[in-house]
Amino acid sequence: MSVAFTKEESAETASETLLPDRPISPHPNLVTETGLQALQGQLQAAREAYEAAQAIDDVNEKRRQSAAPLRDIRYLAERLRTAQLVAAPSSSETVAFGSTVTFSRADGRVQTYRIVGEDEADPKAGSISFVSPVARCLMGKAVGDVAVSGAQELEIVAIA
Repeated sequence: MSVAFTKEESAETASETLLPDRPISPHPNLVTETGLQALQGQLQAAREAYEAAQAIDDVNEKRRQSAAPLRDIRYLAERLRTAQLVAAPSSSETVAFGSTVTFSRADGRVQTYRIVGEDEADPKAGSISFVSPVARCLMGKAVGDVAVSGAQELEIVAIA
């Protein structure tokens, strides 16, 4: 059936069905084993959401419900295609991708973060991206070293 014969509720409905692609980072797509599994799970969930949307009878609602999962499928498939699995660090001598590092700030705060890939990063859950300013200044440092991030000094307390 031609699009000319389908009922569009409004221009707003049409715009809801044509979502722009999620931006792909220019950085290497490094992932931990956990991050790779999370990407695979998210892709599966997006495929399931898309399949569920395809079962909707109303064409406009089907388009609306399919838009986000379809965009996510494209993004996640590309992230999985370019994923570079990095093995867990073999040593806790220095901070590396996959390390969990505890550091103290000059104001007395002590923070612990795991350095992970961009898609896996969630500072509230205790993980930061390897391309974040804090992670970049910590990489390669050892316990007792002081790293400078902006105007702050971070003293490494522990590496796991």
